[in-house]
Amino acid sequence: MTSLLVTGIGSLVTNDPSHGGPLGEILDAALVIEGSKVAWTGRRADAPVADNAIDVAGRAVIPGFVDSHSHLVFAGDRAEEFAARMTGTPYSAGGIRTTVAATRQATDEQLTANVARLVTEMRRQGTTTVEIKSGYGLTVADEARALQIARQFTDETTYLGAHVVPADYADDPAGYVDLVTGPMLDAVAGHAKWIDVFVERGAFDEDQARAILTAGIARGLQPRVHANQLGEGPGVQLACELGAAAADHCTYLTDADIDALAQTGVVAGLLPAIEFSTRSPYPNARRLIDAGVTVALATDCNPGSGYSSSVPFCIALAVREMHMTPAEALWSATAAGAKSLRRTDVGHLTPGAQANLAILDAPSYLHLAYRPGVPLVAQTYVAGRPV
Repeated sequence: MTSLLVTGIGSLVTNDPSHGGPLGEILDAALVIEGSKVAWTGRRADAPVADNAIDVAGRAVIPGFVDSHSHLVFAGDRAEEFAARMTGTPYSAGGIRTTVAATRQATDEQLTANVARLVTEMRRQGTTTVEIKSGYGLTVADEARALQIARQFTDETTYLGAHVVPADYADDPAGYVDLVTGPMLDAVAGHAKWIDVFVERGAFDEDQARAILTAGIARGLQPRVHANQLGEGPGVQLACELGAAAADHCTYLTDADIDALAQTGVVAGLLPAIEFSTRSPYPNARRLIDAGVTVALATDCNPGSGYSSSVPFCIALAVREMHMTPAEALWSATAAGAKSLRRTDVGHLTPGAQANLAILDAPSYLHLAYRPGVPLVAQTYVAGRPV
């Protein structure tokens, strides 16, 4: 097995607290990759010999970002809807139906090409693990093909047949819930790891969401929830009741919601690019962190409420608008993202982990928030290979 020594690292973020602090930062560092895994990390002066070596000339190296929430299988865009929001039209869940119509009309080849384009964008910005949801088909055949396409790019696929009730079931939402928990679930169960539901006004209520998630759990899918995006509601409490990996959005939270997240260990997935794009209030990450809640950061890349594929942009927003420190934001976009996906092999650079990393054209991870909007990722490695 060929080994690679990456040396001359000005700052290496390992997320291994044994190196000190939550980021496990090592200065004047090196790491060794063997095959697809990290084999060694430490001070450059102590680095072992390897088959090959590269010197990154004082640049920072960080774990690859773990984007734990995205919607990439779609066709068309909603730029006009965005323009309307910027002139005062409030965001609502109803715009999803516009994307559903376009996605149903698209070919498999068109949808696959669009996912490939967006995953490439993410790789260029340091993302090495991405979760991809269905949810823009909302028929048995379209949800199944969305997950089959997503599976070509990631193992972290999520069945989101319960995104909204489609127009063809507008007069029969109970019938649509039966479809989601019956024939549609049968068709997708072999292509998804997760099941998700949008618990929100204009989407699904608590009882509907519980029935959908419970049916998915019975088929071996793991739950996660779109919760409390547009207002206070039952989503967070339902996620905690059912042992979901994550409750994502968490824009509007009560003290009881925060207590439940802290007590159960359900990850609060915060998606600041959505607040940016919808002019909604930003979640108060400081309040969550101080209460002991694990906070993950993700893009929620989608064509409607927030069409950004950039985790660095989300980090900058989290620091500026959500009262996170730069270190907290980076940890949330890497180690906490992995926790949101129940992964132990990504989100950190310790021996045995996947060699997923980003080399920054900067001396420190601090530049991710310090220099917002600047393309700082010089090279991304996935499973030990540059991409």
